[in-house]
Amino acid sequence: MRFTPCLPVFAIAGFAAIASPALAQDDLSVEDLVGLWSKQQEVFREAQSNGLGKTRGLELVTIDDAGAEAAQPAAGAVLSTTPADQQIAGAAGTSDPAMTDAPETVQPVVFGQLDPELQVNLQINFDFDSAALAETEKPKMQKICEAMKLSDVGVFRIVGHTDTAGSDAYNERLSIMRAEEVVRYLVDECGVDSARLESTGMGERFPFNRENPQADENRRVEFQAII
Repeated sequence: MRFTPCLPVFAIAGFAAIASPALAQDDLSVEDLVGLWSKQQEVFREAQSNGLGKTRGLELVTIDDAGAEAAQPAAGAVLSTTPADQQIAGAAGTSDPAMTDAPETVQPVVFGQLDPELQVNLQINFDFDSAALAETEKPKMQKICEAMKLSDVGVFRIVGHTDTAGSDAYNERLSIMRAEEVVRYLVDECGVDSARLESTGMGERFPFNRENPQADENRRVEFQAII
């Protein structure tokens, strides 16, 4: 996979988590979450205004081959961002990461790589080989919901990530479906306005633990404040 720095173009696009030896953010308080999202807003605004695609705490990276494997007939998924109001109906209760047919031309994806101290990554467990949110994870999602309602963030990007078990195309589809399931829960169960939520999936592209690509912490959902 080839990555190139994103030049003066800033788009509300995909986002990344970067390497760290451990994922220890599940115990963040509501106040911690609101504070981190406020800082994320600042760096995204700065990157947008300076036209450089990079600022302190954030680098925008273009993924030139995003969705290339998923666009094959056997895969049929697109690495894309999806407004919540277009995806809620199909997200609930799904156990098969099948996606709609991909267009012939897959556009590059701009990926916002935040510094570790600005990231909000949560390990949210799903049923095995599924995009269905595990019952045990709902209290954790309630905290995210509460923080979102207290925050003045206009749009959140929900990003699904996987480990390296399975094919690239499968993991990409699964990460998209899991991000959509989180959005569905936030809207249907928590009452978050769907206009404030977008989703995407990064598959196995950006492991949190690069030393061990199959580590548990690589199966996570990232929450980013983009507006």
